[in-house]
Amino acid sequence: MSEEEKDKRKEAMKEQQANYWIEERYEIIEGVRYDFLSSPRVSHQILVTELYASIRSTCHAGGIVLVAPMDVHFDENNIVQPDLIFIANDNLHIIKDGWVKGVPDLLVEILSPSTGSKDKVQKKIIYERFGVKEYWIVDPVYSTIDQLVFVDGKYRLEATYGEEDTLKSPNLTCISIDLHLLFQEAMRFNVQPTE
Repeated sequence: MSEEEKDKRKEAMKEQQANYWIEERYEIIEGVRYDFLSSPRVSHQILVTELYASIRSTCHAGGIVLVAPMDVHFDENNIVQPDLIFIANDNLHIIKDGWVKGVPDLLVEILSPSTGSKDKVQKKIIYERFGVKEYWIVDPVYSTIDQLVFVDGKYRLEATYGEEDTLKSPNLTCISIDLHLLFQEAMRFNVQPTE
């Protein structure tokens, strides 16, 4: 290889400064925009991926599991990004033009200091109003999951599971999650909030 070819090759491999487009992440709840202020903690992401793996391993034939960032468009004033989404096969028609535009069968939110209140109050109201069959609120600090089930037009607390329990779903019979295994890995990296 000539010196000129070597120089061209080195030039091609150099890092180049550039402006990279970074997609804004936000949700719209009741017409109000809420920006995501920072990325989630490691324990949060471990819980998301462990839940995804648990549901996918037993429910893959029954539907599709998606993780954030993925917008769920209920209407123009309510576009949310839950941490995890499950859409059963008989409900896959809500995926339109590559987007989720309708009501999924299961939504999961993992609490964090910056979004916990919104997840427990505002999103619960929205998910209930639109008729999401099941909503789980995962608390990584206390290693619990509140399982809300849509019955007769409103949410009923089906159960609060602790880390020694096995979560099962009345709507999605394929789901059976050993919460000790779920929380075990995340607890290695769980940092208590300083707020």
